Amino acid sequence: MTDMLTVPESAGEMPPTPTDALDEALATLRARSHAWCATDVPARIELLRELLRTTLDEAPRWVATAAATKGIRRDSPLMGEEWGSGPAVVLRNLALLADTLDDIVATGRPQPPGVRTAADGQVHIDVLPTDVRDRLLFTGFSAEARLDRSVSEQAALASMGRIYRDGHDKQPGVALVLGAGNITSIAPTDVLYQLFALDRVVLLKLNPVTERIGEHIAAAFRPLVDAGLLRLAYGGAQVGRYLTDHDEVDTIHVTGSSATYDAIAFGTGEEGEQRKRQGRVRTDKPISAELGNITPVIVVPGPWSDADLAYHGDNIASMVVNNAGFNCVAARLIIQHRAWARRQALLDAVRGSFRRAEQRVPFYPGARERWERFVHAHRQAEWFGPADEGEIPFTLIPELDPTVTDDVAFTEEAFCGVVGEVGLDTPRSIPEFLDASVDFVNDRVEGTLGVTILVHPRSLEDPEVAAALDRAIDRLRYGTVVINHWLGVAFGLISPPWGAYPGSDPTDIQSGCGMVHNTYLLEDVEKSVVRGPFRTAVPPVWFHTHRTAHRLLRKLVRYIATDDPRILPGLLVDKLRG
Repeated sequence: MTDMLTVPESAGEMPPTPTDALDEALATLRARSHAWCATDVPARIELLRELLRTTLDEAPRWVATAAATKGIRRDSPLMGEEWGSGPAVVLRNLALLADTLDDIVATGRPQPPGVRTAADGQVHIDVLPTDVRDRLLFTGFSAEARLDRSVSEQAALASMGRIYRDGHDKQPGVALVLGAGNITSIAPTDVLYQLFALDRVVLLKLNPVTERIGEHIAAAFRPLVDAGLLRLAYGGAQVGRYLTDHDEVDTIHVTGSSATYDAIAFGTGEEGEQRKRQGRVRTDKPISAELGNITPVIVVPGPWSDADLAYHGDNIASMVVNNAGFNCVAARLIIQHRAWARRQALLDAVRGSFRRAEQRVPFYPGARERWERFVHAHRQAEWFGPADEGEIPFTLIPELDPTVTDDVAFTEEAFCGVVGEVGLDTPRSIPEFLDASVDFVNDRVEGTLGVTILVHPRSLEDPEVAAALDRAIDRLRYGTVVINHWLGVAFGLISPPWGAYPGSDPTDIQSGCGMVHNTYLLEDVEKSVVRGPFRTAVPPVWFHTHRTAHRLLRKLVRYIATDDPRILPGLLVDKLRG
């Protein structure tokens, strides 16, 4: 397969951090790394509780800056996106880590909701709902982590929270985190994973696109900064290259494109291309990465009503509209049965939802060029809104040809508000369609991060269809499989391990390697599976049609941080209003 589309670098607004300041920051981190490893669990819990307070205090300023960066009006319901994908995710990460460390103090290890061995011998670990609050907030949703098939249940229990076990050999380390430029919670949660799951102190280099959020991360994480456990840096590729090559950096974590990963692992230019062809990495530092994905949405034919079609038209459109489409979890490819009677009706529902969506500012570099590349390659592309210079309308490309193996829609991530659709010619049997869809996305579609499957509950009353769905979940080579909802839900839940499907070769890295989030501190994870209702009673807060998302998510942020039950009634009222 070809590489993901290269995203040009933003010039940024902050002056690059000078090299002497970078050296000083790394020296401080190195000096504090041993003390961090020696910090006991009760002290870490207190630190997490303090971080909940400081992050909550900084949240309004954080959200205001993020919205301004993305051209969102402060009175717009779209502010809900920034509350939800910024402070809410970070605060949930902090709260769940504190709960896990409480369990370690009380019982000696993390306590996920359930651990079991499936009939095929694979260990499944329940990670959602984590408690009664999750049952209220995520009614009908569940999630599990599936481990590598070589791992027994006993071994899985023994490895949970390994760094917190008596006798574990602590290895102080300094991690470089190269932050993402689209969602403001990604870099902070990556920092938390390095610190609390891997025992490493962190230098965070912000992406120039969203580097203005750095002052708010520094304020929210002031206890980490003051303790010498975290330092922030600014700048583009030159600063990044200086840091990745620095002797005081032990490990690297990057969120970005596969081109960024290749530049770190193999170098740039002709020499880098030659190294990649030969499989010769240029660094001995371990690299973990969360990269791009052409996120498929597999639509299982079934007895869908008009109301079902309207709901999932909004569902699919929202997967594209969120954050103006600048998400690696955005829906990129709708996969349908060519002969399904309701195929065109579903596409019409998606079209109608796009027409109702508010147009967005294309804040991410290179978006217009990527959009033009996709629409020029497909005469059938349909866009919904103005396409003047500097604007990027939400775009649907229906009727892609599944036999064109090099179609850009199958090989490159658009990373803007574009989604394609393809109809597969298979026998009318739903099980055969599911099997063919899995083969198609595994073998023909770039990326291994995550996939969504939409399936009507009445379809699953057929034992053969239910078995085919189980088989599909098992066979999909993706790090996360979400049933009936947006892949971004799995990212935001935090308790499911998040990352690409394991095993990609560095010369074909796909969506990356390693994991983050994972607040039960599991090891040897193969994939996460998240299940939700086919339709919820009211629109989920991540639907672009949700009318009170900005109010609901602001209240949710306070509730997560304080666990104050007095917040719940107003929060639930906003949830019900939709």
